[in-house]
Amino acid sequence: MKLCLVWRGCWGGVFLEYKSIRPKKIYEEVSEAILSMIKDGTLKPGDKLLPVHQLAEEFQVGRSAVREALSALRAMGLIEMRQGEGTYVKSFEASAVTSSLHTAMLMKQEDIANLLEVRKVLEAGAVRAAALRRTDDDIAEMERWLKEMKSAVGDESAGEEADFRFHMAIAKASHNAILLELMNHVSGMIAETIGETRHIVLYGEQTTTETLAEEHREIFDAVVNQMPDKAQQSMFDHLTGVENMLEFMREKENEEKL
Repeated sequence: MKLCLVWRGCWGGVFLEYKSIRPKKIYEEVSEAILSMIKDGTLKPGDKLLPVHQLAEEFQVGRSAVREALSALRAMGLIEMRQGEGTYVKSFEASAVTSSLHTAMLMKQEDIANLLEVRKVLEAGAVRAAALRRTDDDIAEMERWLKEMKSAVGDESAGEEADFRFHMAIAKASHNAILLELMNHVSGMIAETIGETRHIVLYGEQTTTETLAEEHREIFDAVVNQMPDKAQQSMFDHLTGVENMLEFMREKENEEKL
């Protein structure tokens, strides 16, 4: 998408420049509406936002647009999600409020795409090694987080935590100190992007959460049964599926705008 396509021409002896107008996406309109309430004091630091489904009803938009809007505001440091409590307005610097929501969201989307690419390289290798070297303790830890993930449907924070811990347990089960160190080095970004993708795409879509659980179970079973090729392919397919779901939701949101 070209955000600044300039047409130059002369009208009445005056040199003019015209820039194409980029139509706003639904999530941007929702973000800016909430941002305006923060700026004018309607929403103050510490205030709790309505749940996603209620915000969707208030703005008369889809839940996916609300989740992406919240992700943009979260990326700017204006809101935070507290486990088991909800979403709250944070204390913020005035300069943060004047930042571009669109730019912030584009950066976040690019970060997610780049990290998913890195995860394919690291985690496909890690899960292959885990399938060859896992111990009974490794299996127990992976199974623990798999069960937590399944029981956390409807609890975004708990689901994110279990998802992240499951992937890190696989890296630990590789018994490769350097690989684990690399995973730990980007673990904060992995946790953040898991949160972002689940907020944008997964929660509220029951069939999608069930598919996600099945994908993790397939990875786990391949590791338990010491099937390295199957484990590696399942991990790669899982991460590719997340990419595809993100792209689908963005295309869907664009269609809703039209």
